Amino acid sequence: MDPLVSIIMGSTSDLPVMEQAAKVLDEFEIPFELQALSAHRTPDEVMAFSRGAYARGIRVIIAGAGGAAHLPGVIAAMTPCPVIGVPVKASISIDGWDSILSILQMPPGIPVATVGLDGARNAGILAVQILGAGDEAIHEKVDKFKKSLGLKIVKANEQLKEVRFNFKVN
Repeated sequence: MDPLVSIIMGSTSDLPVMEQAAKVLDEFEIPFELQALSAHRTPDEVMAFSRGAYARGIRVIIAGAGGAAHLPGVIAAMTPCPVIGVPVKASISIDGWDSILSILQMPPGIPVATVGLDGARNAGILAVQILGAGDEAIHEKVDKFKKSLGLKIVKANEQLKEVRFNFKVN
């Protein structure tokens, strides 16, 4: 089985965040790879990975990084694959804003879809949605997942009916 999605992190310290994307891909039965590459410490490896990803069958890349967070943008500059950036609130982060802005503010022609701070779960879901745009079986799984989100709210409202307060009227 060859991977369709690549989950890349700047260092293994990002794994507690990035594993959330891996869990989503597992749930949707999407083959993926997981590795650490650093835009600053292993630039040659990042270049080789980025330039070869599509030829290896990768269709979406999820790249997470903290601090200056250049990894998603560097990868996006060298691949035709869509890149989803995950800003990580790292120990060197300025409250996460440096990571968010480094990934979000890309120059024209080098887009990186950016999720919220530590939002790897949403990155995984977005990767599945991108793949589902060209694959009916994946699309159906995404549709079922989205409908289940609504059912959770319906169930929550049923449970809220049982919560009692003196002046609650519903």
